[in-house]
Formats: sequence, structure tokens, C-alpha cells
Amino acid sequence: MRILLVTGSSGGHIFPALALMDRLKASCADVLMVLPKSNSNNKILVESEQIKYIQAANLGFNLGSKNIGGVYFSLMGAWEGLRTIIKFKPDVVVGFGSLHTVALLFWAWLFRIKTVIHEQNVIPGRANRLLARFVDKVAVSFAQTNDYLKLSREKIILTGNPMRKDLVRLNRKEALDFFDFKEGKFNVLITGGSQGAHKLNTVCFAALSGCNGENDLQLVHISGVQDFMLLKQTYAQAGIAHKVFDFLPGIQYAYSIADLVICRAGAMTIAELQRFSLPAILIPYPFAYAHQFNNARVLENLGSALIIQEEELSAGKLRDKIQDLMENPQKLKAMRQAYSENNVLNAVELLANEVLKLN
Repeated sequence: MRILLVTGSSGGHIFPALALMDRLKASCADVLMVLPKSNSNNKILVESEQIKYIQAANLGFNLGSKNIGGVYFSLMGAWEGLRTIIKFKPDVVVGFGSLHTVALLFWAWLFRIKTVIHEQNVIPGRANRLLARFVDKVAVSFAQTNDYLKLSREKIILTGNPMRKDLVRLNRKEALDFFDFKEGKFNVLITGGSQGAHKLNTVCFAALSGCNGENDLQLVHISGVQDFMLLKQTYAQAGIAHKVFDFLPGIQYAYSIADLVICRAGAMTIAELQRFSLPAILIPYPFAYAHQFNNARVLENLGSALIIQEEELSAGKLRDKIQDLMENPQKLKAMRQAYSENNVLNAVELLANEVLKLN
């Protein structure tokens, strides 16, 4: 069976596609992943003959020179996508969202190739809203998503969000040793997602450096590339036990020791918090159709997370919430236990089975 996967450029699109790719290869499927050319130097990818890069561009609604150039590269990408379909001859095409995937899925539909899309967020993006009416199956991470798509029960499948097989809880001592951390401290993980987040980075540092009992803190801060050197220097001056990474491939080490996570609310992050049953303070990215706020509400309603809207975010407000949780461990325990009411799906297995059934 030949299966073609196509994704957008963000980690939220790529990580679930990579997880599915690994699972399908284990079933002896011939798998090719198509990505925007801008991802060719991405740290989360490895060189592989099973990954192909094609032209892509982000299009706006104005007639400026940048957008005209974007139309050219989008047309080039559509042509390269057509050539890929003809050469690879897939039995199934699976899309993971983003406007970069539309042309290739259109070609698949035109050639009567079976198609599946996967939506990671509660509120589906523009591309998946458009494609949902044409594809054979729509897989979703949250049951609430069909309130926006209104598809038949036969067409929509609740799978959850596929994650890499190495994302499992590790032995705590092994994980502490990985960071050279001590037992008996309060461990905080801060991450702004695969691209980092400047405001979250700076406010978190200011909040944590002023906490009572900061000597009891141990921090893992995944900053993204832009703020890496700045945070490395400022943490060193503050004297808090810390490890700063621009990107952490083995994030399961951080999840395995974290008492609290401070992060954005991307779909992949929400899925990982669920898998590791981690209390969180969520600061949703305020743009992109409020995707992240609605993702965050899933955990807030469960009782596993607190939300601070970006426009309300300040070092003082964040510090108060961190301090309250540090001083009231029963609150953290209740947040962890709330996950037991939420059965986390084996997403990669469910999605792979649906894809394989289409042959």
C-alpha cells in the first residue's frame, strides 16, 4: 500500500504526521511525506528519502508584491504536487491541515484517490473546513470539532492527536539525571511550542525569578531560537537551577519530572499534557481564529489547567498562580487526578487503522 502524507510547516502539523508515518511503515506500507520547502532545514526532521519538499507560500488578501510572489510559489507547489501524485501513485493521501495541503489533496480527489484529513485543534482551520466536504474521512482530535464541521457519523472519526512512540513517561531518577537536577525540588517546564514565544519567555522568567522559595525551583525552559542566548544569560545571573534549550527533541525527559507546565495551548501540547497527566498554566496564542483558546478550554473544563489570556498576562499575575500551586500541593494533585476522567485515545493506532482500511 502506498500512502502519501502532506502537512503544513509547523510542528503541530508535522509531529502527528511523523507519528503516523512510523506506524504505517511498521505495517509495511510505502510512505512518502510532503512538506513545504521552508522546512528542509528544520531541526525536528531528519534527512530521508521518504520526505519530499515542494514550493509553498503563505497567501494574504492584498495585492502587494509579496503576495504576488506567493501566488507564483503556490502555483509552483501545486505543479510539484501533481508531479508527486503521478510519480508516487498513492493509494491514499492524508492531509494534516494548512493551506499548503489543499492543492495536493485536490489532485488526489480529481484522480479519485482515497483521501483523509486530520484536524488537530478543536476549531478546524480554513484548509480543513474547505476539504472536509470532499475527502473520504475526517479524523479529529476532539469530539467538539464536529460542532463546527457538522459531518455525518460515518465520515468523521474521533482519533485523538497522534504522538511519537517515544513520548512515554521515563523513570524519574533517569529524567532528573538527564538535567543534572536534584530530587525534592519543584520542577517547572516552560515551552512556547516548536517556534518559541517571546512574551511567554520574558514574562515567565520575570515571574519565576521573583517567586518565594525560588531556591526550591528547578526549571526547564524551551525558548525557541530567538530568545535562547538572552534567557541563557539572564537565568545564569538570577542563580535559579535551570536548563535552557532552543529545542528539546527528548521532551519526554522534561515531562517525566515536571510538577507544573507553563505553555501555549497548541493541539500537540494539549495532547502531550493529557498523555503525561500534567497540571498546566496555559497562555493561548491569541491569534489564528482562537484555536488555542478553545484547545485550552478542554483542559480547563476538565480541571487540569488554568488559563491566562495573553492580554492579561503579567509577571505578577503569573507569579501569584505559580506561588499558589507551589504552596498548595493538594491543588496540583487534584489537577493531575482530573486526567483520570479523560480516557486518552491511542490516536496513532486509530488513525493508522482508518487509513489502512481505505485500501
